[in-house]
Amino acid sequence: MDREIQAFVPEPARTERIAAETAAVTARWPVATGRPPLFGVPVGIKDIIHVDTLPTGAGSALPPEALAGRQATVVDRLRAAGAVIAGKTVTAEFAVLAPGPTRNPRNLAHTPGGSSSGSAAAVAAGMVPLAVGTQTVGSVIRPAAYCGVTAFKPTYGRIPVDGVIANAPSFDTVGLFAADVAGLLPAVAAVCDTWRPHEPDAGTDSAGEPALPVLAIPEGPYLEYAEPEALDVFATRVERLRAAGFRVRRIPVMPDFEQIRSQLYTMNRYEVARTHADWFAEYGALYRPETVRAIREGQAITEVEYARAQRERVAFRDRMAAAMTGTDLWITPAATGPAPVGLTTTGSSVMCLPWSHAGLPSLTLPAGHAGNGLPLGLQCVGAAGDDERVLLWGASIERALAEK
Repeated sequence: MDREIQAFVPEPARTERIAAETAAVTARWPVATGRPPLFGVPVGIKDIIHVDTLPTGAGSALPPEALAGRQATVVDRLRAAGAVIAGKTVTAEFAVLAPGPTRNPRNLAHTPGGSSSGSAAAVAAGMVPLAVGTQTVGSVIRPAAYCGVTAFKPTYGRIPVDGVIANAPSFDTVGLFAADVAGLLPAVAAVCDTWRPHEPDAGTDSAGEPALPVLAIPEGPYLEYAEPEALDVFATRVERLRAAGFRVRRIPVMPDFEQIRSQLYTMNRYEVARTHADWFAEYGALYRPETVRAIREGQAITEVEYARAQRERVAFRDRMAAAMTGTDLWITPAATGPAPVGLTTTGSSVMCLPWSHAGLPSLTLPAGHAGNGLPLGLQCVGAAGDDERVLLWGASIERALAEK
């Protein structure tokens, strides 16, 4: 199957390595009682995340020894929870723009999204039940939506990023892919700092069931970026949620959305250029044109412009927190539409942009299909630090969307 989809980075003797890892996990926990939550679960790891015994290529032509580093904390935690590393998954070059060879399992003629393309595709194709990616702007939520799977990007900083090759450190966040919320929960609990499985309390209704969250639709220029078909399907899902008892509000926000985009890209490109300063000086000829362009754009941004964007970002976060008063989750289309045809682009990340800019936890759930049969997703965004409740509420939304 992977010869067609190309979700994983080629690896000699993969079968033998996985067999050895599985045997080691079984020897470490020989008795079923007391085995950790991810015992024996095969996990795909995006190829900008260091894994002991596997080279890191970051989707690039640079020599792996130049990119080498210690194993990432997220991998340490997965292994401590009993997981088996299935292999490195394909990424856009350095998780920036230049796509890898991965194809969308739902239609091989379409992109799986990026930059965590291989991780999303591997889960969608059933190659692994769990995969790890990273998101700087939309690199977890978008490919999950395109491939019809579930994914979670936690609050910025909730999962350590040491051992992960940086894109833009002010935004980079480790995220996870699974078939559904239940598949995500044990992994998220294992890798997030200070996970609180039962707190904070989401409240209960009169029957003792978890109370349904109050949902909000962010009205304004932001939603205008979604394609009409995506908005139509989104509207049908909103009505289904209303029918299931969810309260849905419409809140005008982000009238200055173009300025918000500019803030993020100023910071992003500035940081990409600094992240790659040494490598680019030595190996610039090996970089693909899309990445070169991003680095050159960042080199042209001044420290004054960067500092101003940082200040504006703080003000934006405060505004969005205030706008969320009385609301539990923002809900939006997870992408502008279905996966575009072809492999020359990974699609637009604009529907994820403001939430990544604010560092907020985001969950995407499969939510219908476009007319061409490709999946669409519903994005649920919570308040900073509300990761536990986002997943709890996400499970209730998932159930409501599944009901006929």
